[in-house]
Amino acid sequence: MADNYLEKRYEEVFGQDAGHRRTPQRPALDTLLLHNRSYRGFDREYVVHRRQLDAMIAVNTRVASSVNMQRLRFRPVVRGPEADAVNRYIRMGRGLPHLQLPFPGREPEAFIVVCSTVAENPGIDIDLGISVQSMLLKAVEMGLGGLIIRNFDREPIREALGLPYEPICVVAVGKPAEQIELVPVHEGEALKYYRRDGVHYVPKLTAEDLTL
Repeated sequence: MADNYLEKRYEEVFGQDAGHRRTPQRPALDTLLLHNRSYRGFDREYVVHRRQLDAMIAVNTRVASSVNMQRLRFRPVVRGPEADAVNRYIRMGRGLPHLQLPFPGREPEAFIVVCSTVAENPGIDIDLGISVQSMLLKAVEMGLGGLIIRNFDREPIREALGLPYEPICVVAVGKPAEQIELVPVHEGEALKYYRRDGVHYVPKLTAEDLTL
């Protein structure tokens, strides 16, 4: 009997795709980037689970690191007293202080606190940018969104979570509950984000203006 005879007969009868799982289509990178916005309002009825934060943290096993030193560490925080503590020490929407964001009832309830095992330096900051962007793209892939927060009280958060290293960034994670639109602008125009009729607008320079 010829090799793969039964497999070939099975395909002749039932089709070439019989018995094979189809790989689900994933969104294109451009789509992920478009939806990866800085959200400052979240749907508190949606519960972010620890496994979702773990999936975000896991991307760090596959991203670049300066001199491959891998000095970043990650502390997941989900709904509960720890999340309440983090919310007390973070500030969101520095560019819109009059709004006092987030609005009541729209606070994030899940976080990834990023720590460094060494003193912060340019290499660590490059690693941090790669890390948080990659983790948030993973969040978007899962139907979530987030916000990179650098305006927070480090020592109180370190004490509240019992962290062995200094936190250098907090990533809020949740189901977005606000609309964000990108606005193309040119060099010299205002870049400050703003809100109008409940929509958050973010000016972005065009590719032509970014290219030297």
